[in-house]
Amino acid sequence: MPKKKNKKGNPEVHKDLKGFDIQINEFGEIVSNLKVDDLNSFLDENVEDKKLKEKADKEEEE
Repeated sequence: MPKKKNKKGNPEVHKDLKGFDIQINEFGEIVSNLKVDDLNSFLDENVEDKKLKEKADKEEEE
C-alpha cells in the first residue's frame, strides 16, 4: 500500500468559513474558533438534510 502524501497549504473552504479552525485537544475535546451555534446555522443554510428530504418525499407519495 502506498503512503499518503502530505498536502501542503490550506484546503479550499467556503467564503463564510474563511479562517475556521478546529482541533482536538489532549483530553479528546473538540476546540474550535467558531461558535457551535454559528456553525450549525451555516450548515442549516448550505447543506441539505437527506433524512428530512426522504421523509418529505414519503409524505408526498401518500
